[in-house]
Amino acid sequence: MRDNIINVLKNCDKAVDIYELQDLLGITSSEEISLLLEELQKLEDEVIIYRSNKDKYMMIEKSHLRKGIMRVNKKGFGFVEVDDLDDDIYIASDHMNGAIHDDIVLVEITSKMNLDRLEGRVLRIVERRIQRYIGVIHFDAKGEGHIILDDSKIKLEIEIPKDHTLNAVDGHKVVVELTKKINNIGRYEGKVVEIIGHVNDPGVDILSIVYKYNINIDFPDEVKKEVSEMPMEVLDSDRKNRRDLRDEMIFTIDGDDTKDIDDAISIKRLPNGHYELGVHIADVSYYVKEGSPLDNEALDRGTSVYLVDRVIPMLPHELSNGICSLNPNVDRLAVSCVMEFDDAGKQLSYEIFPSIIRSRIQMTYKKVNSILEKNIVPEGYEEYVDSLKLMAEFASILRKMKERRGYIDFEVDEAKILVDDKGVPTDVILRDRGTGEKLIEDFMIAANECVATHIYFMNLPFIYRVHEYPKEEKIRSFLSFVSGLGYSIRGNIKDVKPTTVQAILEQLQDKPEYKILSSLLLRSMQKAVYKPENLGHYGLASSCYTHFTSPIRRYPDTTVHRLLHTYLFDGKMDMDTIRKWEEKLIYIADHSSEKERASVDCEREVDDMKMAEYMEKHIGEEFEGMISSVTSFGMFVELPNLIEGLVPIKDMNDFFHFDEEHMTLTGERSHVKYSIGETVIVKVVRASKEERTIDFEIVRKVS
Repeated sequence: MRDNIINVLKNCDKAVDIYELQDLLGITSSEEISLLLEELQKLEDEVIIYRSNKDKYMMIEKSHLRKGIMRVNKKGFGFVEVDDLDDDIYIASDHMNGAIHDDIVLVEITSKMNLDRLEGRVLRIVERRIQRYIGVIHFDAKGEGHIILDDSKIKLEIEIPKDHTLNAVDGHKVVVELTKKINNIGRYEGKVVEIIGHVNDPGVDILSIVYKYNINIDFPDEVKKEVSEMPMEVLDSDRKNRRDLRDEMIFTIDGDDTKDIDDAISIKRLPNGHYELGVHIADVSYYVKEGSPLDNEALDRGTSVYLVDRVIPMLPHELSNGICSLNPNVDRLAVSCVMEFDDAGKQLSYEIFPSIIRSRIQMTYKKVNSILEKNIVPEGYEEYVDSLKLMAEFASILRKMKERRGYIDFEVDEAKILVDDKGVPTDVILRDRGTGEKLIEDFMIAANECVATHIYFMNLPFIYRVHEYPKEEKIRSFLSFVSGLGYSIRGNIKDVKPTTVQAILEQLQDKPEYKILSSLLLRSMQKAVYKPENLGHYGLASSCYTHFTSPIRRYPDTTVHRLLHTYLFDGKMDMDTIRKWEEKLIYIADHSSEKERASVDCEREVDDMKMAEYMEKHIGEEFEGMISSVTSFGMFVELPNLIEGLVPIKDMNDFFHFDEEHMTLTGERSHVKYSIGETVIVKVVRASKEERTIDFEIVRKVS
């Protein structure tokens, strides 16, 4: 009934009343009419359909209303993100109707749809997604608690009665739940449900952000019990039906401080001159049994979270750093993907099988790059030099093959924040991305494609990593902006193939503001997500892709391993198994994408906080940077180490006009123009760890 109602309303050119709807659905019996009314009420409550004042029904997207997510600015106004609209709907502060940041709201569009900016007002809050709030508790003379929320975008006053403080003291960072609404202008009564620690304690600043994103820190007792009963070494019974690769030259390459090692590699030159690449991935699903407390917790977490001074793992350390980690000189269970390629990088054959391996050495990127880039061989690496050089040779072939098909390398830099033992930032530098890092990336992509393609052609339920085509208007808008900078870019954007974007980047590569422009182009892309259907991976120019290579830290990879065991190694492909995974993978894909977004947002917010904290010690100092964004309220300047600060327009000694199309600010009196990509000298005038903000002022342009 529900699907039929939606289909009928989608195909209706006008709103229909209940009688017209009955006719269109062919409903005659009283039982069916009752069911129809019940389903209509549910669809209306879920804001999927709209019922007018004249009791006529239509799909919500055909009305003047929209459902979306509220994003609130610190100044009190907000924007509502709606899936089927390219532009967000602006909501003035006096039209918020009690909505706060992250609420799902029903909005009435009040401006004309053809105006430059959509404006609206909140009619009602559909769902308050934030259930718990993080802040510092302070007590008044009566002993009542008052919360200063960490997130200044959430405009709530929360009062805590004496008997609901959980014995917190003044200055404690706490987790709060709302218990009662006091008035309609954002005043609530609440209770403390958890104490994070005192605001001045080391590490509490990061923990507060972790709690904000509902990231689990501790493992439940039932998980700890399950892990305590697991063997921490490979048993004889574990070796059954596994290919023994312990005599092969297999090793790992990771960062200096990596403890959770998912992947090992091997390479050979075959007698026919071809390359044999082996990618050997920790067999996590062998230990993490489906439906166990450990598996349920891993699914709930979805991913490990990597923060500046800690890792919050998806699996307990006994697994992530122990029995599942491919540590050197110990037996480990793996799933191996061994592939044969010709000299052009074309894959000719492959095998996917359960194995037992023994990594020879835990290499680091730094030392591998010393060999491949400087021809300096660190101690202990002598016997691996030939293999590493063969790997670099083959990785170069793989990369050229990917580039020919349209692989897009945005060359995005990453910042690394160095902290002392109390979590205080001491420096911010760029992460290295040398030959070793690229080599591992190329090999992992090859294995991911091989596994995805194999299952895809078996026509079995599977989980894919998908990256859909960008919208043509987004690329067109970017090219329009670039032409405003004086650059002429050739290319047919009617067919937005990966090679089109690749060609755009190549034409911009010699421009001084290339990194800023490539970052802007990247922002116009869709986000990569997990789905149970194969939609291809645009950025990699891959027709079929999955995540197979990091099962210690990503639940989709663990799921891929579980499916390989089910289909390939155990031969279970009956209809019950297929139906089970068809249903289950929908949730796993959506949930994993959601947890990945939370993890990325958490990591980014921690980085912003630590960068602001670092710059608090540099107020008054001058730095050279590049204008990375221009807005109506100022411009952002990015330093070479990726620290970004705002030059507020209110602090600039002139009245500046904002040109949105060309993203420039021009002074009315001085006629000084600021554009994206220009190099400037800035002075740090403000920095706030609590607000995660850095403010600059312009000293001068760099000629």
